[in-house]
Amino acid sequence: MIVLALVAILFFGGAIAWASEALDARMPRAVALLSLLASAAVLLIFCFSSSPGVMLAGGQWWVLESWAWIPRFGISLLVGVDGLSLLLLLLTLFLGLIALGAAWNEIQERVGFFYFNLLWTIAGVVGVFTALDLFLFFFFWEVMLIPMYLIIAIWGHENRAYAAMKFFLYTQVSGLLLLLAILTMSYLHFVQFSRFSFDYFDLQNVVIPGALQTWIMLGFFVGFATKLPIFGLHSWLPDAHSQAPTAGSVLLAGVLLKTGAYGLIRFTLPLFPEASADFSSIAMTIAAIGILYCAKVAFAQQDIKRLIAYTSVSHMGFVLLGIYAWNLYGLQGAVMTMLAHGLSSAALFMLAGGLQARFHTRDMELLNGLWVKLPMLSAMALFFTVAAVGMPGLGNFIGEFLSLLGAFQSNRVATIFAALGLVLAAVYSLWVIQKMFHGQLRVPSQYASAGDLTLIELLCYALMAAGLVWMGMYPQSFLDVSEVSLLYLQSLGGGGE
Repeated sequence: MIVLALVAILFFGGAIAWASEALDARMPRAVALLSLLASAAVLLIFCFSSSPGVMLAGGQWWVLESWAWIPRFGISLLVGVDGLSLLLLLLTLFLGLIALGAAWNEIQERVGFFYFNLLWTIAGVVGVFTALDLFLFFFFWEVMLIPMYLIIAIWGHENRAYAAMKFFLYTQVSGLLLLLAILTMSYLHFVQFSRFSFDYFDLQNVVIPGALQTWIMLGFFVGFATKLPIFGLHSWLPDAHSQAPTAGSVLLAGVLLKTGAYGLIRFTLPLFPEASADFSSIAMTIAAIGILYCAKVAFAQQDIKRLIAYTSVSHMGFVLLGIYAWNLYGLQGAVMTMLAHGLSSAALFMLAGGLQARFHTRDMELLNGLWVKLPMLSAMALFFTVAAVGMPGLGNFIGEFLSLLGAFQSNRVATIFAALGLVLAAVYSLWVIQKMFHGQLRVPSQYASAGDLTLIELLCYALMAAGLVWMGMYPQSFLDVSEVSLLYLQSLGGGGE
């Protein structure tokens, strides 16, 4: 019942937050805070009171439950929590609280509707990370996208309508390809077993001819890779990030991008092992190109949020690289990178949003020497920048090191080129720190009185920093949780030890 409880708290919490605005404009954020704290408490109690119980074909599940939904078409409410999904659920609720902190003072209009969309986005992500019926999975996939579209379109910045529509078109077109591939899988199950099914475990038994397997696999790949996003399908992301409110950027970078990587790990490679193996060299080449290209493009940006967005695409290339290495090192590196990138990118976007709130600009040419004026904010910017670069002792280093280690065993050429991206990342990151936070102070004169971090901001950054230090200094606590699940998925995809 854990999944049902989490989704219900967030769904009903969102509805109550929206309705409560009629009573008091401050009440929606209090309702949202209570909803997220209640969800986090339920998940933490579950973590400390439960242990992996259900064994199925080598998989190890804390929870595996099913209820009939549309039995005529083999659709059920099949949900499960294993080590992989548990880590991502913890990340989702943690960053949900961080997004709430980012929105606490920023959102002043239609407050109730904003927190409704915020909580429903998080509820959709919780469903994506737990649904094991592919029809139910697609339902939650759509649930998380529509509220995010509204968050960008209503509370975004000056060019929000264009950015929101671009986000919606990219995700909907790729989502339709994913839906078509899911329906094809269910039909093939009907042909071979005389009944429709969207059950993840049933679909593993479907035999798909070679050429058709490739086409269906590509439907899944494009659907998930657009959300990751990969090079070539990434252009929606800088626009969405630059126009989204800070809380929207935190959720988008910290959580929603991870749903694409999760889909590749959970569904694409295990369901289509032969086609995925044939495609792996192409995917790893795309990852290496994306790492280098987006690192280069980041140099050309003057808008701080667009620069962080391109660096985000570059770093997610290491996730794709680790996934298609399809060995334990690569997969654990991909998962660790997802977790660490979720924290570091969310923090960087929150910092960019804080600068925009103080100085009403994202143009780096107009902001120099901020360390003298905003020492706490500048120190946090330095910490999360070096974390994103991959400083040893922090979580990003562990993730990228394991991804490269796994990828080197599978595709040495792509790995060598991808590793060059770490050098570029160090150069552009330190360039930004030098340019914006050191040298002579220069800010727009009308906002010269802007203050340093608030208590809420400082608490959010401290929590994210603590998470990165924990991942960097004691990564085994995360690796142990995901290991059995990743070995199970690797065995489905035909990977070796």
